[in-house]
Amino acid sequence: MTSRIGILMFEEMEELDAVGPWEVLGYWTKNYPDDGYELVNFSRGGGEVTCAKGLRIVSDHTYDTVPGLDVLIYPGGSGTRAHLKDQAQLEWLRAQRTRVPVLASVCTGSLVFAAAGLLANRRATTHWASLDLLAELDPTIEVRPDDRYVDEGDIVTSAGVSAGIDMALHLVRRFVSDERAAQVRRGIQYDPQPPV
Repeated sequence: MTSRIGILMFEEMEELDAVGPWEVLGYWTKNYPDDGYELVNFSRGGGEVTCAKGLRIVSDHTYDTVPGLDVLIYPGGSGTRAHLKDQAQLEWLRAQRTRVPVLASVCTGSLVFAAAGLLANRRATTHWASLDLLAELDPTIEVRPDDRYVDEGDIVTSAGVSAGIDMALHLVRRFVSDERAAQVRRGIQYDPQPPV
């Protein structure tokens, strides 16, 4: 039986928040299909979305047509600010909580989780510049400023932008094994050694 991971696409999302996890999870699902996972992307209305820095991405499904998910990944970026006040979006996200076993966020995607009430009394993280806002949205959250990602079982949050790659590798390790995560990391040649 195949498990399905869906990455949400929306206007003004941060490119690497979606494409980083897509690279990790896409490499994994394509090269190790016997692990039993597949990857899809979707947006509210389907079609093209324009990211924060101008990259245009075409989503394959809408909220209504995306197949049932086992994992939903919610990117961040400036587009999440509108989601914080979009009651229809927050209600949609709460509904996903009832039927998707694992929700994961990258960067400021966790702010939307907080606004929807999904992080109450949990540990969580976000982009370093939004840590205070995360705490303001829900003072019961134990904000983890130094963690690249925080795994609370059914909800996983990651820090800013490139941390989504680490979180996605963590999901591979969690769902399959340390060995598989290492194989994927080597396959995408992810070995951070920042020049500064």
